[in-house]
Amino acid sequence: MPLNRIILYVRNIEAAVTFYERHFGFKAHREGDRIVELVNPAGGASLMLHLAAKGQKKGQSTVKLVFDVEDVEAFAACSAKDGLEFGALHRGDGYAFANARDPSGNPISISSRAFRKDDSTVG
Repeated sequence: MPLNRIILYVRNIEAAVTFYERHFGFKAHREGDRIVELVNPAGGASLMLHLAAKGQKKGQSTVKLVFDVEDVEAFAACSAKDGLEFGALHRGDGYAFANARDPSGNPISISSRAFRKDDSTVG
């Protein structure tokens, strides 16, 4: 069974819509209820933006959104020009990643893990 939607609790719906549209290409779909669904034309899971409860601490989460990008360093540099600063570039086993936060303090990451070459395909 595929994972199709992720609910993300945010402090400011409009700021979150702008952030995910601008930096990651999502498009907002508003159905009239209190949740705004963000869909990426390139596919993948939808983000369901829900207003955070007053008792929720800013940036408190047990989920990190990871966006697949082939060139993490180039994406981070381009994003910085548009106002999204990523932290240090980290290297894993054949891939790179960098972390940031959305306007509500939720952790996000960009990663080239999906593009790494499998050892069985090398040689």
